Parts: sequence; C-alpha cells; structure tokens
Amino acid sequence: MERALSAPGKLFVSGEYAVLWGGVSRVAAVGPRTSAMVRRRWDSQVHICLEEGTLYGRTTPRGVRWGEVSPGFSFVARTLDEALRLHGRESVGFDLAVAPSAVGPNGKKLGMGGSACATVLAADAMRFVLEEKLDALKVALVSHAAAQGGKGSGGDVAASYAGGIVRYRRFEVAGLIEASSAGGFRAAVDAAPAVDVWRLPAPQVSLGYAFTGESASTRVLISQVEAKMGEAGRRAFVERSDALGHEIEVGLGGGDFRAFSEAVREQHALLQELGPLETEPMRRVLGMASAYGSVGKQSGAGGGDGCILFSPDAEKRAALLEGIRARGFHTLELEVEPGVRGEAQPDGKLRSWLDAVR
Repeated sequence: MERALSAPGKLFVSGEYAVLWGGVSRVAAVGPRTSAMVRRRWDSQVHICLEEGTLYGRTTPRGVRWGEVSPGFSFVARTLDEALRLHGRESVGFDLAVAPSAVGPNGKKLGMGGSACATVLAADAMRFVLEEKLDALKVALVSHAAAQGGKGSGGDVAASYAGGIVRYRRFEVAGLIEASSAGGFRAAVDAAPAVDVWRLPAPQVSLGYAFTGESASTRVLISQVEAKMGEAGRRAFVERSDALGHEIEVGLGGGDFRAFSEAVREQHALLQELGPLETEPMRRVLGMASAYGSVGKQSGAGGGDGCILFSPDAEKRAALLEGIRARGFHTLELEVEPGVRGEAQPDGKLRSWLDAVR
C-alpha cells in the first residue's frame, strides 16, 4: 500500500513577527510544490529517504527508535515520532521519501518554507500509514515547533496544509510538546482548541516573488529581535501590524490598488523598525516594483531570502518580473496553490528511492 503526496511552499503576505506575539498573519500557499511518497511495510522498519541519504529506525508506541538523526532529517523524523506517540500503540513500519525543496540558480534555498512543507507531508503520510483520524495539522504544528526548540509561529505550516491565502493566529504548542514527552499526548491534543486558520478568497491581484540570492536564518533573526523588544513594544507593534494586515487583506480582494500598495509599503516599513532586516538587493527589487506600477515587501523574517510582489494584473506582473530578471535576480510567477493533497502519479525518483530500501 502506497500513497503519493504533494504540498506547497509559503510566503508571508503580512504579519511577520506580529504573529509570534499574538497578532494575525496572512500567509500564501504557493508553488513550486514538493513531492513525497509513503509505502506501508509489513514489519516494523522505518526508512526516511531524502536526497542526502537514508535514515533507518523501528516503530514503537513512543516514536521511532532511531540511530543518529542528522539535521537534514530532524523535521521529518520528529513528525513521525509525534504521530506514533499520538497513535500510542504498536504500528507497522513504513518507508517515506521526500523530495528536496526548491532552490535558486545558485543552489540556495528560496526561503519558501521547505521545513514546514516537509513536516506537513510527513504528518499527512502518517495519517495514511496509521489508518486513523489523525489531526495532521496539529501534529505538524507541534512537530515543527519542537524540532526548532519551540520557536516559530506555525504560519508556514498552516499555509502548506490548508492552501490558498490563510489568515492565521499562532497555535499554542508548549503544553502539547510537554504532554508528548510526559504522557497524555492524545488527551492533550483532543482537548486543545481548533487551530485559528481561515482560508481567504482567491486574490484579485497578481503575485510574484524575487529571490535576492541570499539566505537568512529565521531562528537567529527572531532571537535577535525578541532580545531587544520589550512587552510594551511588542503590543504596540502587533496593534499596528494587525491594522495594516486588515487593509492588505481587503486590498487582495481587488479595488483600489493605490491604497493597497500604501498598506503593503507601510507593512514593510513597520518591519524595518525591528532592525536591519532589509538588504541592499531587497531595496533594489522593491524600487523596481514601484517603477513598474507594482508593490512589494519582504516576506518572512528578512535579512535575506526575498520579496513578495503584487501587481494589479498579469501583464504588469510579467513586465516587472522580466525587468527584475534582467538585473540578475531569480523570479517566480506565483499562483495560489491548494494545500497538501494526494497525487495520482508518484514522482519516479521517489519511487526509485523507496524501491532501494525494500
């Protein structure tokens, strides 16, 4: 028994940092999609197959009994552990192959939520393996946070799972992580409130992405910002971010593109008050967006990665992206993607990885 899956990446539209402190974010699920394939076994062996190699283990009711888990396997491995702890009893083994996330021409990751996407794929694969009503979104949110020491908002996980553009407020996972270790995980998950995520209507503006050629560590940037901002400063920041996020959400539905553009610029400017998050390549990209009758902002923690871009129509988007590419930047024309889903045909490369560990 096997299943092929795919899930989208993500880009933050609004609410970066604010969502960490109780605010609301808007996050878009976008391509390129990442593929996975899972195959149920008749013994208790587990294999995670990635481009960098294979990790071996065996199922137990307390998770997988692994050997040494290298960093590249940490998010997927943690997700399998959490799903088995939630299951709470003996399980058959399985093999899971996950394709690498998209990279730019220089081989650097595009900053589109590769770890979140892999976590979502692993959680949904476990729903298939365990043949039960597993809350894959909660499992993915707990796993992704636990794998990075409790950091992160989960907005990237929610977008990759649900698809579309989502309005999301941070799901509290600290108690669930504790219950996973101490016992009572199933009861804690069942008692936890529903995830506060709402899929918005399809946007009436055209979306694009420009990768600046630099990658940044989200965890390091978040730690630096939180270390210097007090509670009162965070509350004030969240209030302003939420107001701008509402304006941006309204503008995504069409109408006055000038007012929408102003809200996007103000959201970007607000993020810069947190520190030197904007790089010189980002300034160049955003300047070009204005020159082409469009608008953009940093997407995510900043310090690198890229800018999400908004144009009033597809024609203006095409002209903008062509102009940005001419100056040496990697660009993507974006469409909003559905969330995690089964696929009729598996990726041939992933099938070959699984065949090698039969």
